[in-house]
Amino acid sequence: MRRREFIKGLAGATVAWPLATRAQERVRRIGVLMTTPLGDPETQARTKAFLQGMQELGWTEGRNIQFDIRWITDTADGARKVAAELVTLSPDVILATGGASLAGLKATRHIPIVFVIAPDPVGAGFVDSLAQPGGNVTGLMQFEYSLSGKWLELLKEIAPRVTRAVVLRDPEVSGGVGQFAVIQAVAPAIGIDVRPIDLREPAEIERDVTAFARIPNGGLVATASSWTTVHRELIARLARENKLPSVGSFRLFAESGGLVSYGANFEAQFRHAASYVDRILKGEKPANLPVQAPTKYELVVNLKTAKALSLTIPPALLARADEVIE
Repeated sequence: MRRREFIKGLAGATVAWPLATRAQERVRRIGVLMTTPLGDPETQARTKAFLQGMQELGWTEGRNIQFDIRWITDTADGARKVAAELVTLSPDVILATGGASLAGLKATRHIPIVFVIAPDPVGAGFVDSLAQPGGNVTGLMQFEYSLSGKWLELLKEIAPRVTRAVVLRDPEVSGGVGQFAVIQAVAPAIGIDVRPIDLREPAEIERDVTAFARIPNGGLVATASSWTTVHRELIARLARENKLPSVGSFRLFAESGGLVSYGANFEAQFRHAASYVDRILKGEKPANLPVQAPTKYELVVNLKTAKALSLTIPPALLARADEVIE
């Protein structure tokens, strides 16, 4: 496992502790389940943010903590196997992202789990409620469902000619169903007809998006899921090539060539997750730690993509943007 790649950059900041002190300290074990590929820049950025957050709280690998990182990049069956493998290592806490949280939950009801980027932790069965999680799981949710309607509103604001939009979603999770339901509810008032495309194999995504784009005045919304993260470059490319203005739920979508993204800062969430892991290691119970929602969302606009689509971004929207890619 190439875990060292993620923490190499932190080595220079590690305090040189006396060998005698090291020997006396108990080393705690943290399991990490990631849903993005090992070599993905987003994987590296998120993992580094978590490790930095842990270090800021006094946890240093090799002195008082050990990380076991695993990646889930294929099927649900593969996810269960990876989660079960991690559980056999008996970590003190597991940090899990998105759907990987559910895989971890099925593998253990005893080891504390802190999730990050979970669209619907209650609907997915991770927790009993946001205020009182109740079991061995807590963490940080990705967004509140009302945000889903904002993506469609942004699409209409940027491209007023859009009267129809394809919505890419994962139908296998409650978050995918819930996001599309909110988008459907908002669509009539905005004057956009929406239809879903289920995220499965890349070839199917390409076929369905290309077929949708044959009729003019179309747009694209990429909802939040592990599959939109994995396939973001394909989705952004298809939107550009088919002249579809596009809105995604996370920064890396715009950085990968999508027109606009609006969502939480995931690196900040991973850094914040370190505080929950720290509290659990110090004796607090996940059942008593409320699930937290993001406090700030980021708007990113890709002007290069706007130019390729012959679109002029409204000045008022540019003024609201947290980042503009030129």
